Amino acid sequence: MDSDTKERKILVTQALPYANSSLHLGHILEAVQTDIWVRFNNLNGNECLFFCADDTHGTPVMLKAKELGIEPEVLIKDVHKDHMDTYKLYNINFTNYHTTHSEENKKYAEMIYNKAKVNNLITKKTIKQLFDNKESMFLSDRFVKGTCPKCKEEEQYGDGCSKCGATYDVNEIINPVSSLSGTIPVLKDSEHIFFNLPKQIDVLKEFLKKSDLQKPIVNKLSEWVNDDLQQWDISRDAPYFGFKIPDEKDKYFYVWLDAPIGYLASINNWATSNNKKMDELWSKDSNYEIYHFIGKDIAYFHGLFWPALLDSADLKLPDGIYVHGFLTINGEKMSKSKGIGIWAREFAELSNPELLRYYFAAKLNDKVEDIDLNLEDYVTRINSDLVGKYCNIASRSSSFIKKNNNELSQNIDHELVDKITSIKDLVISHYNSRNYSKAVRAVMDAADEVNKYINDKTPWKKDLVESVEIASTALFAFKVLSIYLSPIIPNITKDAFEFLNTDKNSLKDLNTPLEKTINNYTPLLNRLEPIELKKDKPMNEDNNIDIKHFAEVDLRVARIIEASNVEGADKLLKLNLDVGDLGKRQVFAGIKKAYSPEDLKDKLVILVSNLEPRQMKFGISEGMVLASSDDEGIYLISPDSGAKPGLRVK
Repeated sequence: MDSDTKERKILVTQALPYANSSLHLGHILEAVQTDIWVRFNNLNGNECLFFCADDTHGTPVMLKAKELGIEPEVLIKDVHKDHMDTYKLYNINFTNYHTTHSEENKKYAEMIYNKAKVNNLITKKTIKQLFDNKESMFLSDRFVKGTCPKCKEEEQYGDGCSKCGATYDVNEIINPVSSLSGTIPVLKDSEHIFFNLPKQIDVLKEFLKKSDLQKPIVNKLSEWVNDDLQQWDISRDAPYFGFKIPDEKDKYFYVWLDAPIGYLASINNWATSNNKKMDELWSKDSNYEIYHFIGKDIAYFHGLFWPALLDSADLKLPDGIYVHGFLTINGEKMSKSKGIGIWAREFAELSNPELLRYYFAAKLNDKVEDIDLNLEDYVTRINSDLVGKYCNIASRSSSFIKKNNNELSQNIDHELVDKITSIKDLVISHYNSRNYSKAVRAVMDAADEVNKYINDKTPWKKDLVESVEIASTALFAFKVLSIYLSPIIPNITKDAFEFLNTDKNSLKDLNTPLEKTINNYTPLLNRLEPIELKKDKPMNEDNNIDIKHFAEVDLRVARIIEASNVEGADKLLKLNLDVGDLGKRQVFAGIKKAYSPEDLKDKLVILVSNLEPRQMKFGISEGMVLASSDDEGIYLISPDSGAKPGLRVK
C-alpha cells in the first residue's frame, strides 16, 4: 500500500504467551515479526493498535503454582511482570498488554458461551476421559503423551501432533502415558460440554475463502473442514485453574476457549481506559481490520475454533491470520530436555536485543517457514550490514561535517538521494506483505549505493566545501535509510535521528531536507565479537554436570531449631534453621507427608545456602534442604552425628 492512500484502521494481536515460565527466543521471533508490521503501518500513516495478554489458565499453571507452594494468582502475577519486562528489552511496543485472568475476559467468555447456547451450538454428553489414579485427577490433554494416531510419531502431546500438525481427541492417542506420574492412565466417565463446530462448517468455508491466509494454511484448514471436523470439548473437570462455566457444577472453561478471547479482553481493557467504545473497535460494523500473528502449531485453533466462536456471538471475524514457522538454534529444534534453546533475558545479556530484531527481519518472509538463529551467521550479518554498511555511512560522513562546525551544505546531489527514495514503494510493499527479508535486502543494496558514492567522490581528496557537500548528500541518504529501517531497529534509528538533529522521520518525510546543523557523532554500533551461550542448566546431553558448576553450590550443615505446619499448605513445613556463622534461616520444605514437626527438632540437615531467596505465599524461603524420595516416602539427607551447623559440605 502506498503512503498516500487512505488511512487504515487496524487491530493487531500476537499469540498469548503461556504464564508458567519466562519467554524464550521463539516468543521473541513472533513478537518482533508482529511489532515490525505494526510500526511500519503507523509509520505509513495508518492507525495500527497492537494487543496481547498472558494466557493464564489451565492445568500447567495450577500444577506449577502447586510445585512452588504458591497460589496460581501469585504465579501469574510474577510471570506477567517478567513477560512485560522481557518484551521491553526487545522494544515490543504493545498498545496494551493484559491477562486472561481478568474481569474483561470472564465477561466475554460467558457472553460468547451464552450466545452459543442461544444459537443451539452447545451440547452435553458423557465421555470417557483419561484419569491419573496416582495423582487422583483427570488429565488435561497436555499432560498425556503417546503416539500420534495419524502419522504414528511418538512422544506427542494429547491434543495435537507437532510433526504432522493433526489435532485429535486425547483418547485417540496410542499408548498414552501421564506426564505427571509416568503411569498409564485409565478411562473414567465424565459429562462434558461441547461446542458444535460441524454446525459452523458453512461459516468456516466462507471464512477460508475470504480471509487473508497463506495458501498452505488454507489447504490444511480445508482438509480438516472437509474431512475431520469434530464437536469441540470446551469444558474441563475440577481441579482446574480458570473460569467456572455458568450454571454448571465443577466445570471450567477449557483454556483454549478463553485464551483467544484474551484479545477482546485486552482491547476492552484499553478501550475503557481511553474512552473508546468496543462497538467501534471490534463489532460487525467496525471499520477496523483485524489481524492475528501466530505460530503454525496453533493454526487449527485460530483458523477454525476462533472464527466459529466469533460468528456464534455475532462478532466480526479476523480479516487475516498470519502464520510463521518455528525458531531453530544453530539448525536444531528448541528442546528444554536437550538444552537447546535460549531464554530471551539470557540473550539480551549477550547481545543488544535490537540486533536480534534485525537478524530476524533479514530472514522473515510471508511463508510458513522455520527460521534458524545461527550465532556465527548472526555476528557476521550484523557486522556486515549494520556496522559495515549502514552505520559506516554516518561514521565516514560525520568527520567531514565536524570540520565545518557540524554545519551541513545545502548543495545536495539529488541524483543519489532520488535513487535512494525511489525504492520507497518497493520497501512499503515488502513490509506490508511481511517480506521483511526483501525489505532489508533492498535497503542494504541502497546502503551499498551510498557507500559507493562516497568512495567514488573521494571527499578525503577534496577541499572543505566539496567534501562537506559530498558528506551532506550521504547523510541525507542516511536519513532516508534510517526511516526505512526504523520499524526494525527503532532504538538505533532513534539515535541516528538525534545525531542528524531531525524529527522528520516518517515515510512522508523522505524528501524533507535536514536542518542546517547536526550533532556530534557517537558510534551507533560497535562490531560484535563471537557469542558463546551460557547454558540455562549446566548439563550436557548425558546429564553430567561439570565440577566448576558443582563448586558454585554452597552446601552447609544446618540444625532444625523449630519445625511447624503451614496453614493452607498440604505438603509444606516451615523450618527455622541454625546455620552457624551464616546465622538463622527460614526454609519451606515439602516434607509434611513424611515428618511431624515435633520429630524434627535438633535434626541435622544439608542446606543449599546460596540459593536465591524466594517469596512464597507463606513467606520468604531462604534456601533448600536436601532430601531423596521414592514410591514409599521422602527422606531428609543428614550428615553424621557430630557435624556442626555452618560446616561446608565437600
